[in-house]
Amino acid sequence: MVTGRRSSGQAGRPAAPAGETATGRAREVAASVADPELPMLTLADLGVLRDVREEPGGGVTVTITPTYTGCPAVEAMRDDLRARLLREGFTGVEVRVVLDPPWTSDWISASGRRKLEAAGVAPPGPAPRRAPGPVPLTLGPRPPGRGVRCPRCGSGDTAELSPFGATACKALWRCRACAEPFERFKEI
Repeated sequence: MVTGRRSSGQAGRPAAPAGETATGRAREVAASVADPELPMLTLADLGVLRDVREEPGGGVTVTITPTYTGCPAVEAMRDDLRARLLREGFTGVEVRVVLDPPWTSDWISASGRRKLEAAGVAPPGPAPRRAPGPVPLTLGPRPPGRGVRCPRCGSGDTAELSPFGATACKALWRCRACAEPFERFKEI
């Protein structure tokens, strides 16, 4: 069993409380790191934090899965995780990026969905289910979207203004009832 004691070279850094493993403490620290593009969410809320392990010799390996291949926030996530864990006294921090299985918006926690809505971003519905293998591509008009509830007034009388929002994960919508624009997290 891991004792939870930190490197003695980290003067002033508290060891993990009695009974708490170093892996558990590292997971707690990593889970509290904010997403660089959606700062109201932690990486755990967003579901990109996949695994945290203590390695022999006291190092920590964190595994993340970005929201999509080529996500520009991956480097910031990696840097933020590394800096936070080092600041908390962990040594030998490695952050691995894995793409399989691919991230899905279904991995956003219930708490994360509430935080999105509180910040004025409509949370995603269930992700579309697809068979394994190649993804079919359809050119032409998009099928009508599912009803989206306005995160400001709660009305379902909304319309998509653009499939492109401030980040690749979001689309721009408008509420016809309160006339306010809002972002919606896409189902992925």
